[in-house]
Amino acid sequence: MKRTTQSPVRSKRGFLFLRALRVLRGSLPVLMLALGLPLASHGQDEQLARATFAGGCFWCMEPPYDKLDGVIETISGFSGGHVVNPSYRQVVAGGTGHLEVVQVVYDPSVVSYERLLEVYWRNVDPYQTDGQFCDRGQTYRTAIFAHDDAQRAAATASRLALAEDGPEERPIDTRILDFEAFYPAEDYHQDYYEKNPVRYTYYRWRCGRDDRLEALWGNEAGG
Repeated sequence: MKRTTQSPVRSKRGFLFLRALRVLRGSLPVLMLALGLPLASHGQDEQLARATFAGGCFWCMEPPYDKLDGVIETISGFSGGHVVNPSYRQVVAGGTGHLEVVQVVYDPSVVSYERLLEVYWRNVDPYQTDGQFCDRGQTYRTAIFAHDDAQRAAATASRLALAEDGPEERPIDTRILDFEAFYPAEDYHQDYYEKNPVRYTYYRWRCGRDDRLEALWGNEAGG
């Protein structure tokens, strides 16, 4: 019997095709999150939920959620604007309408959305109207993006409670907005506090974030 051999060109094309499939399969969850689509409905994924918060610099909003039981992942990115898949430079330059946000992927059977809201308020200055701490501009304003009616109701109730019994008698600037889309920031922004602990700690201190949070929330600062 004559033995046939596979064409080197065809073999290479097959390899490249399989590698492309693996890359696509690995990036699909991130793409679905960016488009606001539910995660794949198999195993634990179908039980997960998402929450999106704007609290100034997204580097500083990851740590308080990462330490919570029930939080699966935090992703720094952008939401609220009209530009699709913007870069960090585009957003900070202005004109995109986006805010810096952190998207929290969590298991609601372990941690409630109400608990996420409690942590949110104690990591922001809800009264500041021009940004957050040393970061000024529309990009850094506070907002809660509601993914559904239940989240909007919970966020509204928590803001009303804060207005009635907050640390200061001033109007709350934090808005509650409908979630439309989320775009992850570049890789070097993700888990920045872990990748660059010295720079992160210096930035946070220089920005006066912890001093202001302690002045507002006392021992509850940071959630």
